[in-house]
Amino acid sequence: MLNNIPQVTKNILILNIMFFVATLILETQGIDLISQFGAHYVNSTLFQPFQIVTHFFMHGNFLHIFFNMWLFVMLGAYLERIWGPKRFFIFYIACALGAFGLYNVIGVYDLELLKNQLIKDGFDLNELNNMIQNGEYNQIHFESNKAYHDYVVNSYTPMVGASGAVFGIMAAFAILFPNTEFMIYFMFPIKAKFLVGGYFLYEIFQSYQNNAGDNTAHLAHVGGAIVGGIIVLIWRKTDKSNFW
Repeated sequence: MLNNIPQVTKNILILNIMFFVATLILETQGIDLISQFGAHYVNSTLFQPFQIVTHFFMHGNFLHIFFNMWLFVMLGAYLERIWGPKRFFIFYIACALGAFGLYNVIGVYDLELLKNQLIKDGFDLNELNNMIQNGEYNQIHFESNKAYHDYVVNSYTPMVGASGAVFGIMAAFAILFPNTEFMIYFMFPIKAKFLVGGYFLYEIFQSYQNNAGDNTAHLAHVGGAIVGGIIVLIWRKTDKSNFW
């Protein structure tokens, strides 16, 4: 099966699987790769520059990586065959970075507001950040002070997954092949432009919601789709050899 997948798509697939397996193995040894390699906000005490790249090879569970890689291989392989490996690789990385960027635009701002509120409440941010770096926090403050609670949660919770890049691929496919039909639940045909467009609007809507327990980085999905759409529109306009 792997022999039928284009080279860049295959290598990215293998890397994602390797990171996922390593995460499961090291978890049994008490090592949390999700926290280390996932993308924390750039103004978080847990942020490291390498997380900008490593986060889109990490996944939280089997279903997360399965659906991401299923869509990635199904659509990404098709685009790589059209564009070639170099252009497809540039596109994939650009979408992933775009997802990271939009995710941080709002998150960084929110984290700064929380920092200011904690300072007003009399907390020592240096002491709190040192505790967070050591995997600790004050349980009493966590339960009684909303700003303290939200700051700890936002600091500890990283963004992981290739979803942003995958959304970029989905956007590109919908723009280039809008009338291609997908079968929903193997029964209901729907054109790519409606499926991806509807999914994109849903992600925008969800990014404005504050649903408890929703750990999905909806803004990252939106960011990846926007970057992917812009790149394809530019390429389609400037590359006269395109057949679409």
